[in-house]
Amino acid sequence: MTEIWALAALWLGLALLATLLSIWLRIATALSEIVVGTIAQLVIGAIIGAAVLGTDQTWVKFLSGAGAILLTFLAGTELDPVVFRERWKEAGAIGLISFLVPFIGCALAARYLLGWEPMPSWLAGVAMSTTSVAVVYAVMLEFGFNAIDYGKVVLAACFITDLGTVLALGLIFAPFTYKTVVFVLTCGVVLVFLPWITAQFFRVYGGRASEFETKYLLLLLFGLGALATWAESEAVLPAYLIGMILAGSVGKDHILIRRLRTLCFGFLTPFYFIRAGSFVSVPALIAAPAAFLIMLVTKLITKIAGVYPVTRYLGSPRKEGMYTTLLMSTGLTFGTISSLFGLSHGIIDQAQYSGLVAAVIGSAVVPTLIANAFYLPQHLLPDGIEDKQEGSSTASAVAEHATRGAE
Repeated sequence: MTEIWALAALWLGLALLATLLSIWLRIATALSEIVVGTIAQLVIGAIIGAAVLGTDQTWVKFLSGAGAILLTFLAGTELDPVVFRERWKEAGAIGLISFLVPFIGCALAARYLLGWEPMPSWLAGVAMSTTSVAVVYAVMLEFGFNAIDYGKVVLAACFITDLGTVLALGLIFAPFTYKTVVFVLTCGVVLVFLPWITAQFFRVYGGRASEFETKYLLLLLFGLGALATWAESEAVLPAYLIGMILAGSVGKDHILIRRLRTLCFGFLTPFYFIRAGSFVSVPALIAAPAAFLIMLVTKLITKIAGVYPVTRYLGSPRKEGMYTTLLMSTGLTFGTISSLFGLSHGIIDQAQYSGLVAAVIGSAVVPTLIANAFYLPQHLLPDGIEDKQEGSSTASAVAEHATRGAE
């Protein structure tokens, strides 16, 4: 057990260092954890040996996978069902086109500009089609947009985009067999009755020191996750769907969500993001930066080409429409999850993975910087926020609301 405790201390030490860096540099915690993982593997691997981090140990893989599942579930619970019902046309149109055009465009770029094989190209399309709910949500909170219809519609559109990403990840790369049918039918039945069953269980057994709610939700997530992997799909698919279905009940229980966030961000997700960063090959990225540059530029171009005309058609002014488009161009969590899925399943190699993750990280920063520097819709700022922003630099503002990007 000594080796396990020492390795756990090393990983949590890296997680603490990443958190300190995110505070000092005012960047998203997920970004700092990925970077720390990359540097740790590079430095420790060169000095002692690549196996020291233990990224392939079973318990590290479990904690990493559990972090991805719980993080995906929490992202789903952020959906506002009331706003989505009222503005589903706008959110659906923006969200669908935000997924579809980059998905096809980036897949074609990987296939014909980078010369990748078909399956790695589709994986690239999935990874680059995402929108970071975390980054967008942080921006909404910083400027007060989350309290008005504009911000709520943009957030709802983010969920549609990421739902398309998760569905594509789970279905494109899963062989269609009887297992797939069993998985889809079981998920369909469970999701139909889940809100009612959950409400009854929580009403009778909730609110106790034994943390019944947390155990119940983890049972659901792990159980359907096991069914998904049995069907050779991805465990984050049912986790995201469960989160969206329970957004109107569990998502409104702020105390429960707070406890789940503590478990997720305080313990589980550092294993996921540090492990994801440890697979990035810096020498391969430096030797062949084409994948990073082409994927990042293609994502930005296809997001603008797809989303901006839709926002204008729906009546958004030019500046507001471009601001929405750039926010929908951000990516982080699901892009990393998709890339790591491709690497762990042998769909892409380490060089391709490194290029994709670097592009995902770039898409979390570049569009946000451009949006807030040139296209911030001042007319939508609530009273008091505009004056605050006039007294601060754009770079400072961007850094501040990117701080909680992973959370």
